[in-house]
Amino acid sequence: MSISTRTPADLHIEKRDLKFGRNDPPPRWWHGGDVGRTAFFNALSSTFPVGEKFFMTAVRHYREGTPQPLRGQIDDFLYQESMHTREHVVFNRQAEDAGFDIAPLEDRARRTIAWVKRRSPLQQLAATCALEHFTATLAHDALANPEHLAGASEEARRMWQWHAIEEVEHKAVAFDTYLHATRHMTPFRRWLKRSIVMGVTTLRFHYVIFRNTADLLRQDGRNDFATWRKLLAFLYGRPGTMRLLLKGVFTYIRPGFHPWELDDRALVTQSLASLRVPAAKVQRV
Repeated sequence: MSISTRTPADLHIEKRDLKFGRNDPPPRWWHGGDVGRTAFFNALSSTFPVGEKFFMTAVRHYREGTPQPLRGQIDDFLYQESMHTREHVVFNRQAEDAGFDIAPLEDRARRTIAWVKRRSPLQQLAATCALEHFTATLAHDALANPEHLAGASEEARRMWQWHAIEEVEHKAVAFDTYLHATRHMTPFRRWLKRSIVMGVTTLRFHYVIFRNTADLLRQDGRNDFATWRKLLAFLYGRPGTMRLLLKGVFTYIRPGFHPWELDDRALVTQSLASLRVPAAKVQRV
């Protein structure tokens, strides 16, 4: 039994080997000197190495037996996520070099992933789908609204822009893998499982990110009402990336949802032009 997908037939997920900030590491408050915004993005980055390794494991578990082109897309997804892991490890080490203690943040993310790993492989895949939807939503918003990274140091901005581009490119790989893995389920059971997992994932995601943000603000002596008021206005005002993320949760739990119902490849093309990726850094296979 096969499940239909709305992933574009001509979708190409690029393999890029890009490195950022090796010769020009970002300053301590790399996001325009803003303590709150820097803390939020650093908190997000602290979760990526362990999180993306988990994504790779969850999707790879179902690779065998998947039809083409999905199997090839899984391989491309694994490559891109491995590159994201490498670059965020570097980014997190640079935050440590700037004086932040990142280890407690990474430990919190690791404990959360360990909790998820005690669930079945299918639940782990459903959690990956939910988190990939978060990253795709944040990525689309970052590319569509450059003001989110306005004032960021050049190399940090380029790294986040590159990450966003690739999150959009592979945004449906985990979801299509889930559709294949649940092809013998009724549509209602398939929808119910992913919706329940999305609810739990939303709560745990917000807990980890905001606890991590608070830890970093505390290290700067700025975990106070004034800093949080400014940061939350940035995150939940307009265009407010976290406001759009919450809106995306309700989009995701709608029956019949698919990540590519929003075809934002034109946005990726536009963003790639501004990123100016050297042709030699793109692997064609």
